[in-house]
Amino acid sequence: MTGAALPSRTLFKGATLLTLDGPAGFVAQKGDLAVDGARIAEIADCIVPLPGDRVIEAGSSLIMPGLVNAHTHSSETFFRGRYERMPLEVWLLYAYPLLMDDPIAPRLLYLRALLLAMESLRNGVTTLSDDFFDPPGHDLDRLLTTVQAYEDAGIRATVSSAVMNIPTLDALPYARTLMPASLQAELDVGTPIGTVDYLAFCRAAVDAFHGRAGRLNFMVAPSAPQRCTPDLIIACHDFARAHDLPFHTHVLETKVQAVTGPTLYGQSLIAYMAELGVLSSHTAIAHAVWVDDDDMRLMGEAGCSVAHNAISNLRLGSGVAPIRRMLDAGINVALGTDGLSSNDTARVFDLMRVAALVQSVPGPDPADWLSAAEVLEAATLGGARAARLGDVVGSLKVGKAADLIMLDLTNDPFVPLNDPVKHLVYAENGSSIELIMVAGEIVVRNGRLTRFDEAAVKAELAALLPAYLAGHAKVEARNRVFEPYFAEIHRRAARVDLGLDRYAGDRRAERHTPK
Repeated sequence: MTGAALPSRTLFKGATLLTLDGPAGFVAQKGDLAVDGARIAEIADCIVPLPGDRVIEAGSSLIMPGLVNAHTHSSETFFRGRYERMPLEVWLLYAYPLLMDDPIAPRLLYLRALLLAMESLRNGVTTLSDDFFDPPGHDLDRLLTTVQAYEDAGIRATVSSAVMNIPTLDALPYARTLMPASLQAELDVGTPIGTVDYLAFCRAAVDAFHGRAGRLNFMVAPSAPQRCTPDLIIACHDFARAHDLPFHTHVLETKVQAVTGPTLYGQSLIAYMAELGVLSSHTAIAHAVWVDDDDMRLMGEAGCSVAHNAISNLRLGSGVAPIRRMLDAGINVALGTDGLSSNDTARVFDLMRVAALVQSVPGPDPADWLSAAEVLEAATLGGARAARLGDVVGSLKVGKAADLIMLDLTNDPFVPLNDPVKHLVYAENGSSIELIMVAGEIVVRNGRLTRFDEAAVKAELAALLPAYLAGHAKVEARNRVFEPYFAEIHRRAARVDLGLDRYAGDRRAERHTPK
């Protein structure tokens, strides 16, 4: 699984180029784009081919930046379509069971990341941030197995294995009082990883692969502030800043977590993070559904990013994040699919459409809704910034990496063509993709992955997965005993009045009054 030798240059002729040009936003222009090696070398009205150039006629095509999936979990890839009608706290029992089996075999560990990369690339995702879960420990060889899958696939990826060192029951409200002591005893086993050991793992990971192939990077991934001791989460943030890495975490995904902050720390989880000093431009927060105005002010002042997981949040009944208010607060917004168990696809085109439309649900003022351009920026440059790659990918710009998508403008979603940005967000589903390029290499052409035999990979999975999923069914059965208690935690939190003005439409009325 290795890429073919690249020509000296690739020249796209006569395309509609959708650049992201500073404050002006997306600009569509007819022209040529030249790729030299892994970088965009030139964008102009007309570029004269050089001897040896690979010339691609693109007169009926749109070329745009590759999509960035700012939050996903390859550890869920084999659980697509397996669960429904479960809130997060119950769903976690099955997708991330408390009573675990042996870790997944190395070959399946590799294949599950490869399968995610295959689907991502075919649907226009050129960069992803994979926060995978690999209990019970943090093993560099297993991390490198996942990284190898992304290297072989040809995708750009920022990868980590999530860390937590607070027992699950101590990271939840009501859990210790609700659950019988006999069941609690089954969970209170083992010694969680300490800060020194996790930092040693992070150093080894940076040394082993950060920057490999010019497109594979490490991120520090404390699972959530309530799941990590203060010394661990502070050390994680310090390490991320020292090595210019993302500090990637989950915060305020559900109402249970909104209750957790006041219950455990006497304040919101965002305020708790601010108190610990772990809000900064390195901080990428997945979800942030249950944030209030004070939270968003702190996040904006610190320069945080939020990975908005619109489909997963709906799938698990977590709520609708107040994205307009986040943008108003100066927060960088990215888009994440989440894992294939809580979303069921890796398609960011689907995610863009839902992310745009769901923001119109809470209030009647259309000025509070998201524009297609804002959503498309979140799916490209916003995601790049969240991964600390804003200077590398996310827009078509000379000097940036040649991570791009070419789409057929004669396909149904673009006929008739009115506004390319609106077509991409509201009409396109990935069916118009003709070509995907990552770091100057064509990795998808006419729907086919160019680096390996996709049919052979799926055949191997078909042979291996039945036994694995049968084993997982037994794990699910062992964890079912905990479901009534986690369902009750969800119900109790749902009844708590947090006093949140979730969307504050009246507060914005003056701003949107016509002059």
